[in-house]
Amino acid sequence: MDRVRLVGPGGEQVGVVRVEDALRLAQEAGLDLVEVAPNSNPPVAKLMDYGKFKYESAQKVREARRNQSNTVIKSIRIGLKIDENDYRTKKSQAERFLTGGDKVKFDLRFKGREQSRPEMGVRLLRGLAEELAELSTIEAAPRAEGRNMSMVLAPLRKKSEAKSDQRRRREAERESRKAREAERAARSNGSEAREDVGSDETVD
Repeated sequence: MDRVRLVGPGGEQVGVVRVEDALRLAQEAGLDLVEVAPNSNPPVAKLMDYGKFKYESAQKVREARRNQSNTVIKSIRIGLKIDENDYRTKKSQAERFLTGGDKVKFDLRFKGREQSRPEMGVRLLRGLAEELAELSTIEAAPRAEGRNMSMVLAPLRKKSEAKSDQRRRREAERESRKAREAERAARSNGSEAREDVGSDETVD
């Protein structure tokens, strides 16, 4: 390889130049000559600060990893003859999971002769889906498998968005706590100052 298609640090096309000239230009600019497309004809090389490039690339990878939606499927088991309190508890669990960006799978198990009434299971699961419609959408409709029936709800918001919201809430709470502490400290200092003034005595 004696020639390369050279790209400047700002992405501008310099043209096809000899490798020696490209290296000289890099040295004069205090930059590195990095081959970015070795299979091109001629190969493409770019003038850049390689250390800075590596650092920024690593930052982008970390950011992408943080923002990717590691969605988890949370299982909630229910029975056909679920009582009101248990129903509310299971629904609250589902709301918490969905708000956090996770999917929810409801597993309903039929007991005894309940298996002959699958329509009751469908009614129960669809009722839950309707009550959770503000947070989710039905990903897998109620489906019977032997003595079991399941339904999967997917959150309307991505997990990364939910995490960002949680971070913002935590930061806001921290700021609010600091402000309250500063206010208490200011009130405390003010009352101490008033006590000092009240204790001064005039001596003739």
